[in-house]
Amino acid sequence: MATRTRNLNVGANDRVAASAYTACHAISDHTSSIPQHNEDPHGRQIRRPRPFAQRLAATFNDRAYDVETFARESSKEETVLYLAYGSNLAYEKFQDPKSGRGIKPLAQINVQVPSLRMTFDLPGIPYTEPCFANSALSVEKDDDTQVGQDAEETALLGGRSRRQDYRKDRWHKGLMGVVYEVTAADYAHIIATEGGGASYRDILVDCYPLESEDPRATVPQHPSTTPFKAHTLFAPAVPDGEKPPKNGGRIQRPDQSYAQASARYLKLITDGAAECEMPYEYQEYLHSLHPFTITTVRQRMGQVLLAATFVPLVLFLFTISKLFADNHGVLPNWFKALLGAIFNATWVSYDYFFKPIFGEGERTIGDDGPDGESREARRTLKAATLEIDVEKAAAGSNG
Repeated sequence: MATRTRNLNVGANDRVAASAYTACHAISDHTSSIPQHNEDPHGRQIRRPRPFAQRLAATFNDRAYDVETFARESSKEETVLYLAYGSNLAYEKFQDPKSGRGIKPLAQINVQVPSLRMTFDLPGIPYTEPCFANSALSVEKDDDTQVGQDAEETALLGGRSRRQDYRKDRWHKGLMGVVYEVTAADYAHIIATEGGGASYRDILVDCYPLESEDPRATVPQHPSTTPFKAHTLFAPAVPDGEKPPKNGGRIQRPDQSYAQASARYLKLITDGAAECEMPYEYQEYLHSLHPFTITTVRQRMGQVLLAATFVPLVLFLFTISKLFADNHGVLPNWFKALLGAIFNATWVSYDYFFKPIFGEGERTIGDDGPDGESREARRTLKAATLEIDVEKAAAGSNG
């Protein structure tokens, strides 16, 4: 009996040792494989120095900008502290002059923004890019209380789906991002490439520098560092019962937590977080997000047909938009309205034609178990945490 007990203890110790390689370890290994600072073999400067303390202190005199007049009214000598998050942390998307926007930050600093949270409620194209990242005002929640509520609701629901607390909504420590100091010309370009000012408005938010530059440090629920203000582009959801504004509004889905982003888009977000050395705790959350995956032939047919119907038109409009934009890249209101009408028609056709015939185009079929975790989703999460390097290498080799 003693021998058997000893063997059981050894087995338990082995299991503990095996489980010690957590998601954080996997993310740490993956992050170390991504070139940082000036070590990039392609000569890319992914990270810049921190902004000067005097520049941060001066932000309390800043004011929000009018996105339609900023480019014409701003001074060439002026710099802007811009809060980026989501895919805009990726060099490929934000700084690369060939594949991205070609922004050249002067300085940067990792921050936590308690007043905002990252959402995925900007509709894209059904079946292909169901949604994109956005920001929304935070709902103040105590972390310990939230954990207790999650456990209680899970027990009461007995394993049924809880869409209101789907996995992508489970980060309750505010928006994590990077504040870039950019020239006025670059900020005007950022505004223009976010849709020529359509749907977005500039706001000022309080940003708290991370207490530690060590990504292994825990992210506090309530940061205590000295805040400063930064600008970000905000596309708020329309409150229930209100009509979208005629100018500057955006398409809005009935359930804003329902859609899942594509694997391509989530890869941009996780790569960007790793390149910017964001906290491993936050990176672990990002790697837990489930991508939209097509699982049936009907869905694939719907994807091809919808793309053939609307994507050429959208690409054509974006191509000719340069002809109608002013010298600063801002589009006229009538062109913004035309783009909005095309996207709205895309989603109306999806709701009333494509979805009834070809099936789900926003969320992986079957990904509706407890907390959004089906067996397929758990396999996806395991691959994301234990085989990150393999997946990233394969994705990189495929372009």
